[in-house]
Amino acid sequence: MKTHFSELTDSQWQFIAKIINDQRKRKHNLQVIVNAIFWINATGCQWRNLDSKYPPWQTVFYHFTQFKLRGIWEELLDALVVFERKRQDREATPSLLVIDSQSVKTVQFVSEEIGIDGGKKINGRKRTILVDKLGLPLAIKVTGANISDNQSGILAIDLLKGKVSRLKK
Repeated sequence: MKTHFSELTDSQWQFIAKIINDQRKRKHNLQVIVNAIFWINATGCQWRNLDSKYPPWQTVFYHFTQFKLRGIWEELLDALVVFERKRQDREATPSLLVIDSQSVKTVQFVSEEIGIDGGKKINGRKRTILVDKLGLPLAIKVTGANISDNQSGILAIDLLKGKVSRLKK
C-alpha cells in the first residue's frame, strides 16, 4: 500500500471542476471529495478506512458512484487525453490505436465479471486497454477473464463510438 499522496493543485482542480462541478450546494467541498476518491485510488485503502481528514466514507463513495453512473470519469479521461494531445502539438484525436489485454487474479469480495482464462490458467478479470501513440488511454474495458481477447477487444472498441473520428487502424 502506498503511503504518499499528493492532493490536486488549484490549476488541476480548475480543469476537473469544469467537468465535475454541477453548481449544487453541498455540505462538503467537492474538491475535498475528489481528493478523497483519488486518495482511495492511490493508496488502495478500503472505503471504510478513509483518512479522517476527508468527509465520511459514505459521502465520498456516494459521489464516486454518482460520477460513475453519470459518465463523469469517462468524460474526464476524454478531456484529459484531448488536452494532453493538444499540449504536445497533436491532433485532438488519434488516427492509430494500440490494443492490449491482460488477465489478472481477483481479490477477495470481487464477484462481478470474473471467469477463468483457460490459456493462462488465471481465475479473475481481463482488462483491455486502447492507447494512442503517446500511450494515453482512450478506452478501458474490464470483463471476466473467460472472455476471449477478440470479444473483449470488440467491447473496448465499442466504447470509442463517436469519439475518434480520425481512426484508421
